[in-house]
Amino acid sequence: MQATAILLAAGFGTRMKSALPKTLHKIAGRSMLRHLIASCEAVFDRIVVVLGPEMDAVAKEAAPHICVIQHERLGTAHAALRAMEHFGTGEVAVLYADNPLIRPETMRRLLERRRAGDSGLALLAFRPSDPGRYGRVIMQDGHVARIVEWVDATSTERSIDLCNAGVLCAGAEDMARWLVAVRADNTKGEYYLTDVVALARAEQVRVAAVEAPAEELAGVNSRVELAAAEAVVQSWLRHAAMEAGVTMIDPSSVFLRADTQLEPDVTIEPNVVFGDGVKVARGTVVRAFSHLDGCEVGPDCIVGPYARLRPGTVLERDVHVGNFVEVKAATLGAGVKASHLTYLGDASVGAGTNIGAGTITCNYDGFDKHRTTIGARVFIGSDTVLVAPVSVGDGAFVGAGSVITEDVAPDALALGRGRQVQKPNRAAEFRAAKARTAKERKRS
Repeated sequence: MQATAILLAAGFGTRMKSALPKTLHKIAGRSMLRHLIASCEAVFDRIVVVLGPEMDAVAKEAAPHICVIQHERLGTAHAALRAMEHFGTGEVAVLYADNPLIRPETMRRLLERRRAGDSGLALLAFRPSDPGRYGRVIMQDGHVARIVEWVDATSTERSIDLCNAGVLCAGAEDMARWLVAVRADNTKGEYYLTDVVALARAEQVRVAAVEAPAEELAGVNSRVELAAAEAVVQSWLRHAAMEAGVTMIDPSSVFLRADTQLEPDVTIEPNVVFGDGVKVARGTVVRAFSHLDGCEVGPDCIVGPYARLRPGTVLERDVHVGNFVEVKAATLGAGVKASHLTYLGDASVGAGTNIGAGTITCNYDGFDKHRTTIGARVFIGSDTVLVAPVSVGDGAFVGAGSVITEDVAPDALALGRGRQVQKPNRAAEFRAAKARTAKERKRS
């Protein structure tokens, strides 16, 4: 018997005030839909996503899972019913794609409670700090007696802080029967999923409430709620990293992605931002105000402060990338030092090489990108410009202030600067001339 998750993702999301579909807005670099799918993949055997018409971008995000279309937006029960042919023979849970933070552990508890045998329907409930206008869950003898919407609740019922999250789980046959029986006899003329609870109780079916943390069940319908969800996920990611052996000097100032990989004994200083696809190996220190994106950092490296590692960057063991250094699509071999004020783009740098301050690789000619190859044990003097495509052989020296446009042989010394010209006393003569001019202007 399979467990199937039905994810409702057909809503417009008008409160987001965005051309982007609501469920594609990101939390920790991952769309809301993918957050929910990732949790469901850990628990359910099948995932079906219900979309509205012309939501190709959402369908692409949901791949490779089944997608069905709700051509008319007639409510949540109507949306869930569009997926009925995929219910299978086991349990069916209906969830909302704009409620993306439900963790796998909570989903498992929901399934286990339904399978315990004493309840034909299970729902998720929570106790928010401000119950507001949420529907209240009325309990009796350990089971749900009914759900009362806020507008219909008495003052006593409104004082109850156990609220309905809207997530339901039942056997496939029961869920299909109840969804078909839902009626649109309300002011909006819509088919509401919550009516399933009353239909189950009318059949004398027991309904179980599985209580979950409020931070998992708060929906995201606006930019304000999106920011609140981001804060929740960041707190989870930081906590998980520190539990796994990562040191964070000021955790609240560090921003991670859902896919950030940090090994034990990594140290993260304050105000560090991680983009997508970052891996940092054991023993590395990422210093303050650095930004890492799409890169792989080896063991025992030092990154920053104020460093930027862009996509395609690979730092091997014991690499030092210092303040105001930017690296893009480049591999820096073991022991490379680029301590300050440097840009290394589309480059390969061999082990043990030292890159002087102010060095840049000129990788773009206005049309194409070109690579710079620097060998092992090379010394690149300060303020060097390497005009790609160009290579510098192992053991070579490049003098400070050079513009290198031709390949440098191994163990060679390359100098690419203009000859210095000195004019004796010209500085004093210049100052005297300026002073005379100033006096003449003052007299006139």
